[in-house]
Formats: sequence, structure tokens, C-alpha cells
Amino acid sequence: MPRMQRSTVPPSTVQRPGKRLAVIHTGGTIASRPSPDGRGLTPQQAPSVPGLADVEVHDFHPFNLPSPHITPAHMLELAHLIRQLATQHDGIVVTHGTDTLEETAFALHLLLDTPTPVVLTGSMRHAGEVSWDGPANLLDAAGVALNPQSTGRGPLVVFGGDIFDARTVTKVHTTAVDAFGGYPGPIGRIDRTSNGTVDTAHVRFFATPEQRRTYAPGSLNAHVDILYAYAGWRGEGYAGAQVDADGIVIAALGTGNLPAELLPLIAATQQPVIIATRTHAGPVLPIYGYAGGGATLVKAGAIPASFLNAYKARILLLTLLGSGLGKGEIRAVFGEAGF
Repeated sequence: MPRMQRSTVPPSTVQRPGKRLAVIHTGGTIASRPSPDGRGLTPQQAPSVPGLADVEVHDFHPFNLPSPHITPAHMLELAHLIRQLATQHDGIVVTHGTDTLEETAFALHLLLDTPTPVVLTGSMRHAGEVSWDGPANLLDAAGVALNPQSTGRGPLVVFGGDIFDARTVTKVHTTAVDAFGGYPGPIGRIDRTSNGTVDTAHVRFFATPEQRRTYAPGSLNAHVDILYAYAGWRGEGYAGAQVDADGIVIAALGTGNLPAELLPLIAATQQPVIIATRTHAGPVLPIYGYAGGGATLVKAGAIPASFLNAYKARILLLTLLGSGLGKGEIRAVFGEAGF
């Protein structure tokens, strides 16, 4: 059951009447505090949105989940909940642990066709630290979710005042407060000014919304493995994935190249094999014709992941497999720019 957040701040600082915000808490550092039993940080209770009244709050589960416990099945369940809430609200904020936030954001990007703004955020510091960034990130996310310019953009990620596209955002630092980035960088910025009484959010977007395709998979339960290439790799781990997995994603070298030993393995694989890059940014381009070069991998049946990193390529492949697409259709989707 949802609960209503009640604000104790002066009326001049709260949202204008008619703006309805839903907040879904899934857990993560933003909801974490040191455990009384001394076993470390655990998700316990997420913060309220500072300065906003009558926010409808939903807990995703009877308990909070650290983000390493989030599964693709949870992402699909979360999409169903958001879809239910979207018709009754002007914006939706999802709090999430940062470790897998980018994967959930991209899954929602593929699953949600609602124009209602959906914004994910979290925190790098916990509530027991004086530098806790949770309330500020949550307030910024609410400001973006309730801003008319956010309509129709698909799910967004707001962190440290920056607004990111769900397709390209990635966690770039393990501990820094500005932990999120990704090529080509933020697509917008939220800054705040205050005269001591009224707090004003200034939301600016630097990019226009792009068309995207959404999907309605029956499940996200396919088995897709990610393998990482390295100097001297001869395919260790590939045979097991070939037997057990419904699809394979390889974080390859450079523009999508592998040692020569992988070429016959890929040619003998019936499942979809997606070639991403282990490089921080840039597309996969099948241009090299030596054994194991990108051009030879594509000729052997591999599918380039375009600009998606390996984690997001896996989410897209799970979505396409769950939607019943065959290998040829999967190749066509990865070859498009509209995901």
C-alpha cells in the first residue's frame, strides 16, 4: 500500500498544486544506515523528498534490496508498477542502489512506453555521513520528474545535479559523489537557487528527445553470460556459456576484436553472440579483417552491439529473447539506432 509523505516545510517551498509525484523506493545506499548489530551498512529506510508535500511513496518490496540483489525479473516487475502509477501521476522517481542502477535504467528504457517522466536516482553516501547526498539527489530527481521538458524522453538518471540518458549513463567511480558519467556526458543539468524562502529548480536540457522502440517481453529470465576478452584469451569459459546460455555477450577489445582462437568458437555457436567493447566509450565497428578481427567475427555470425556496453547489451538481448525474437531479428535491432 502506498503511503503519503507529509512535509513540515513552509508552504512557499513545496510543489505547486496539481503536480502529483510518486516515489518508488527499491533500497540501495540512499536507504542504508549502519546496522545496530555492527554488520555494516544495510538498506533500512529511504529519505522523504525534502520540500515537497503529499508525495505518494511506494516500497517496491516488503524489504529493501541492495542493488547487487536486483535481477532482471525485478526490473520487469518494477516496469509493471511504474506503468500502473504513470496514469495517475505527473512524474515518478525511483530510488535505487548505484551498483546496478544503469542496468535497471536501461531496462526501463526498453520496457516503458509511457510519456510520464521517470527518473532514477540514489546516493553514494549513507544517512550516517555528514556528506550524505541522498536528499539533494532525491529533490533534484523530483524536480526533473515534474518538469514538462522531461515528458517523452524515456527514463532518465539524475545524480549530482546532472541529467543522463538511460542508454549511455554508466557508473564511472566506486566512491565519488559524482559517480555517474558516460559518453557523450549529461544531456541536461538541474541547478537550484534560493532567496531564503523559495527554492527554485532550474532544469536545462542540452539534447532533444529521440525516437525509441519499446518491448513487452513475457519475462526477462533468459540466461545470458558476459565474457571479457584479454590479451592471451583462448576462450576460457566460452564452452560452458555455449552449452548453458541462451545468448552470449563478449566485452571485446577495442572496436570489437578478439584473439584468433575465438573465431571458430563463435562460428560454431547457434545462440546469439553479441560483441561489445571493454573500452569505456565508443562504438563497435567491424573493420579489421585478420582472424578474430571485427569483420571476421561478424562474418562468423557475431552481432555488433553498437555503442552499448556489455551490461546494457545483455539487458537488450534479454529483452529481445523474452519477446520471442529470433537471431535475425535480434541482429536487426542491434543494427538500429533506436534502442
